[in-house]
Amino acid sequence: MAKKEIVFQGNTYTLSYEILHLHQPKIILFLHGWGSTKEIMKQAFGKTFGGYQHLYLDLPGFGNSSVHEVLDTAMYARIVQLFLEALHVKPDIVFGHSFGGKVATLLEPQVLVLLSSAGVVVPKSLKVRAKIALFKACKPFFPQRFYRFFASKDVEGMNQRMYEILKRVVNEDFTPHFLTCKAQTFIFWGREDSATPLSSGEKIASLIQKSHFYPLEGDHFFFVKKGRDIEKLLLELGF
Repeated sequence: MAKKEIVFQGNTYTLSYEILHLHQPKIILFLHGWGSTKEIMKQAFGKTFGGYQHLYLDLPGFGNSSVHEVLDTAMYARIVQLFLEALHVKPDIVFGHSFGGKVATLLEPQVLVLLSSAGVVVPKSLKVRAKIALFKACKPFFPQRFYRFFASKDVEGMNQRMYEILKRVVNEDFTPHFLTCKAQTFIFWGREDSATPLSSGEKIASLIQKSHFYPLEGDHFFFVKKGRDIEKLLLELGF
């Protein structure tokens, strides 16, 4: 594991990363999803794509990377871009899972691999809308710590800054970005994914002109067991 300091908007971010197969000339950048770290991407793909250099990165606020302000996805992408420039590398392929898929899209790579990517805003159920309404009604009367009673399991153990970041990025509609995406895009999705439903993957595939959609068995983290399948398909296509 290595660390690199990046200055963004006057703040110094310490970013934790790891490189595998350093001797290989082509590079794949792997970006994890919300609440995760580079380790899950390494677990899924560390033994695949031996002909590529692997670059695994903890996004700011996750794993061993620092965060200093409330960011949106565009700011995350800019930090990652500064990180790549500091390392003097330009990835040939960028993989992005869930939230990392949005960051990967904004990096505008030539080849993009989306794994159950976020970016499609799914209408909230009546139960969730009622919970939000109750929270807003009660918020003025209770200490700030009581927000966790209403929050989803996704925010358990999360500090206040990361919770504010989550609130900022969770409802970003990436339709315009997918529509203007020029990358050759391969979209893999878990058929039983309940975090980002299969219909979201189908919509993204309809928005990105040069895309191919591959539903696979599994949930939101289907790729952990499907790394070899994803490698096989991409290698058969000449990557």
